[in-house]
Amino acid sequence: MRIVNNDELDTLALPGLTHRTIAGHAQGLKTMEVWSQTMAPGAATPVHCHACEEVVLVLSGSGQCTVGDETVTFGPNSTLILEPDVVHQIVNTSDVEMKLVAALGMAPVRVKTADGAALPLPWEAPPA
Repeated sequence: MRIVNNDELDTLALPGLTHRTIAGHAQGLKTMEVWSQTMAPGAATPVHCHACEEVVLVLSGSGQCTVGDETVTFGPNSTLILEPDVVHQIVNTSDVEMKLVAALGMAPVRVKTADGAALPLPWEAPPA
């Protein structure tokens, strides 16, 4: 068993989004990652997909998630469940920070753009 002090983990960023991988490849996991993210009001994830399931627990804030042509609205204390390879984007439509915890079924997570090109992220581990 390992215990990780989350305050000691690197915090990395994209515009409007801060990220910590709280459990993943670097912590010895082989088949999943868990991310903690904070999104500023009005910020959005890139439009992207990955070849694994993703479960996103929304702790605070509210927003919209677009999957393909469908956009749904959600609030705090919601769980978003995304199937593998679906192109999606999460947008913070609230006036407060959105706090998320995401569990993804691969380690390391490889993210792609909507057209299938690799989308390197600041926290992405180098290819094994």
